Amino acid sequence: MSNALPPLIGIVLSAVVAIFLWVLLGTAWAQQPPVGVPPEKARQFLDLLSDPEVKVWLEGKIPPAAEEPPAASLVDAISSWEAAVHARLGALAGAIPRIPQELANAAGVVSRDVNSGRPGLVILILSVLIAVGSGAEWLVRRALARDGSDRTVDPGQAALSEVAALLTFALAGIGSFLAFEWPPLLRRIVLTLLLAFIALRVVRAIVRLLFGLAGAGNRRSTETPTAIPVAVEIAQRFWFRRVSLIAGFLLFGWALVSLMPSIGFSIDVAWVAALFCGLGMLAIGIEIVWRRPARTASAARQSLLTLYLIALWLAWVAGLLGVLWLGLYELLLPAAVRGVGNVAQAIAGRAQRSGALGTMLNVIIVRGARAAVIGAAVAWLAYLWRIRAAALAGSEAGAIVISGLLNSIIVLLVADLLWQLAKALIAYRMELAPKDGSNADDLARSDRLRTLLPIFRNVLAVFIAAVSVLTILSGLGVQIAPLIAGAGIFGVAVGFGSQTLVKDILSGVFYMVDDAFRVGEYIQSGSYKGTVESFSLRSVRLRHHRGPIFTVPFGELGAVQNMSRDWVMDKMALSITYDSDVDLARRLIKKIGQELAADPEFAADTIEPLKMQGVDSFGDSGIDLRMKLMTKPGTQFGIKRRAFMMIKKAFDENGIKIAVPTVHVEGGSDNAAAAQQLLKMKQAAELAANSGT
Repeated sequence: MSNALPPLIGIVLSAVVAIFLWVLLGTAWAQQPPVGVPPEKARQFLDLLSDPEVKVWLEGKIPPAAEEPPAASLVDAISSWEAAVHARLGALAGAIPRIPQELANAAGVVSRDVNSGRPGLVILILSVLIAVGSGAEWLVRRALARDGSDRTVDPGQAALSEVAALLTFALAGIGSFLAFEWPPLLRRIVLTLLLAFIALRVVRAIVRLLFGLAGAGNRRSTETPTAIPVAVEIAQRFWFRRVSLIAGFLLFGWALVSLMPSIGFSIDVAWVAALFCGLGMLAIGIEIVWRRPARTASAARQSLLTLYLIALWLAWVAGLLGVLWLGLYELLLPAAVRGVGNVAQAIAGRAQRSGALGTMLNVIIVRGARAAVIGAAVAWLAYLWRIRAAALAGSEAGAIVISGLLNSIIVLLVADLLWQLAKALIAYRMELAPKDGSNADDLARSDRLRTLLPIFRNVLAVFIAAVSVLTILSGLGVQIAPLIAGAGIFGVAVGFGSQTLVKDILSGVFYMVDDAFRVGEYIQSGSYKGTVESFSLRSVRLRHHRGPIFTVPFGELGAVQNMSRDWVMDKMALSITYDSDVDLARRLIKKIGQELAADPEFAADTIEPLKMQGVDSFGDSGIDLRMKLMTKPGTQFGIKRRAFMMIKKAFDENGIKIAVPTVHVEGGSDNAAAAQQLLKMKQAAELAANSGT
């Protein structure tokens, strides 16, 4: 990077100066007074231009307008790619025989302009600078350490300490070198190598920090914190060494390739050196394929992966950078997304935020980190293909389509982040139970939210999907205004053809607006009754108390009887014999109601205790009494059953008889004999029926 920055800055400064001078000179030229032209000379010039012979001569001197070249086709693009590949391979093949001669020339340049006749000067200067930076770094680490024997340091504090130490090392090393005057070429070589060394240390620090966070997450999630950390430590040690080696080849290879033209190497020979550095990274990659810990792939799959890596290196040799990066994305992007997601999950777990804020932070950190990795990959791919897109597609429309496809990935990432955030918040709100001691209004509000939030989630999903599709189509160059108008007309046509569906959806909207029922309430409508379990846009699911589920469209519900709102009044009937004491029965029933209201099992559900309303009627077999009980919805059945048991026991203890229907038959002996004969015939018929079955 250091060899590219000075020319780039020079070009930018030259352009700025040129523009400034052009504007300044143009302004000065515009402010100068016009030079007077004698009228006689002007007239002679105009007469000369009007001469036909002069006109013919001028037309012959003016070259014809150049025709615009036809747009490159796909075949032309492939042919140009093939020619570029052949030219690149030919240049590399021609550079190999020149390597010994250029090495000798470079050795002479280094000995004369860099080492100044003192071999090893660059290595000596680098060693001194690294020693100075390491000493300053040691002092900073010692000052930041609270206790040298305490090894349990918070990861956040460790990250800050590492940043401070690396920054101190960089400032001390670079500052010590820049404090003296050096030859230009020596300065450039030492600074480039020193920057590569600092970048390598930064990479190692980042990898160590990420492994530390992932290991902390594994230790919190596992139930056996003895065996798993050993395997995790072995895997981390393996990957740390390989990542360090790859980073070393990449950074020092970049430094070497960027410095080679400065000491006399040609560009082609520098490319050959870069390919040899790539061979080193290829060897490390193949070694990782065959020796990575906890590998489960078969030998055939490992062989295919090895061939895949070799093919990527060959694509780099051929100069097919787009193919190279697509292959690297296919190989590394899924693992990178998973790894970043795990690290983000560990970071979110360490935050230990609760409530809606914790839910939002968890989704934003985890999904946002994954989206950031994919977005960065797409942005880099778009940068690489910004020029090749038009050539590949053969027209400007093709470039628009390819850029639109890349932009659509970003749109989908943003839509996924918004959807995951909304879904997590809705799930959190639905799972949030009311606080203990909440009043009836709070409970009703919670039930209403549990009813409306699933419908809102479905509508939000449709809305996000529709906006994402329209945005993607707009990025691809499609005019979405006619689509929206056509969708409106199509919606009207579908509405006429699907009146039942529209009726169900609109009925459901009005049921929700009227707050007719909520999730968890017991309702009855016509022949359908049960507990409301869930909703969709057009139907409601009812769970009958015997188990079956009814899926009822909203348009078929009609009048709804809600049995789970506010309170319920249960009226009971009881009949006692005519010789029983009605007033005593009233007092006993009232006493039983008070006992039930004071019972801890039923006290919270009883609104008005059980009491007798009075004599309802005089029946054939006894006096009909009417009782009533007011409770919370759904709790009246248990209180009613307990009340009947207590009433039966109290009536038996106080001599009050419960009336039962009886038949009194009077008559002579003939009637009794006939009745007995009839009874025998009935028993014989029942016996014959039982023997037949």
